[in-house]
Amino acid sequence: MQELRDAGVMLRLIYEAMKRKGVDTDAIFSRLGVDEAYVYTEQLRTPHSAQLYFWQAVEEVSGDPDIGLHLGQLLPAYKGQVLEYLFLSSPTFGEGLRRAQNYQRLLSDAANTDFFIEGDDACMVLDAASDEVSRLKHFNECFVQGVIIFFRSITNNSFYPSRVEFEHERTEGQEHVAEILGCDVVFGAEENRLYFPVKLLAHASPHAEPELLDLHERFASEQVARLEKKDIVGQVERIVAELLDSGEVTLDAVAERLEIKPRTLRTRLTEAETSFNQVLADFRYRLARQLLATTDESIDEIVYLTGFSEPSTFYRAFKRWSNMTPIEYRKTAQGKGAVVAAV
Repeated sequence: MQELRDAGVMLRLIYEAMKRKGVDTDAIFSRLGVDEAYVYTEQLRTPHSAQLYFWQAVEEVSGDPDIGLHLGQLLPAYKGQVLEYLFLSSPTFGEGLRRAQNYQRLLSDAANTDFFIEGDDACMVLDAASDEVSRLKHFNECFVQGVIIFFRSITNNSFYPSRVEFEHERTEGQEHVAEILGCDVVFGAEENRLYFPVKLLAHASPHAEPELLDLHERFASEQVARLEKKDIVGQVERIVAELLDSGEVTLDAVAERLEIKPRTLRTRLTEAETSFNQVLADFRYRLARQLLATTDESIDEIVYLTGFSEPSTFYRAFKRWSNMTPIEYRKTAQGKGAVVAAV
């Protein structure tokens, strides 16, 4: 199964909101085993499953049980991305919305949003998360505000919601959420949905330009194609995880499991701008950080679990990756209450 990933822009927008709110971002990122430089890595895509650990860390560090809702208020508008250009160069907001649906993967592998008209309202089904994440309060309440802020920015502040429905439950604070979103809010719904007046679909874009629209659609298609080429990396990582304890983690062994020739696998990884050795090293490093930060496994056991033949080889590799010994990393990470290091 392919690991789902989110575009790095989602993390960057939340990071900017955390700074505006004065949240200790260093404490959060130390728990996750990353830093500010990681947030701004070019073409960054983070594991979708890490949303659970991320929001747990943000709530614990901030001490705010409604931190997703409050960070959503401070999110910068989503700017400078091809999805924004598609909206702006489309003749109307509705046309932009329909086109953007074709390129949802640019935002998240988990995105599968739907759109329909119901009476005087239009509705977006915000299926932008896996089943587990779709019931995550912080993610939902932050994400829907990000969508609303984006829609306002491309409609000259003409967009407004008429109702929001959330999958997650709330035992308190319902009125606070409705006040912030400025509309009726339903909790415990079957899907996460954003309703807005259907008349907004006809809102004309002052930047509409047919030639630019064609250019932006081609650019979006190229970006999706680039992501599809990188799918092979996730497939290789999944098999590497299965083979690590066998000691047979070779390109030939992985190619055999994928039922392709080693030469083909090598070519596809090159097209994804990486190599087998790089994918293997990156996976081992992430796994080692996770085990050191979140478990009490002995170093010898971690050597085995990460597929190294002996401790000295593992120590040299980890020092090269992190500029710390495994023991130094464990003391630093666990001393700050690490949650996960697999982001």
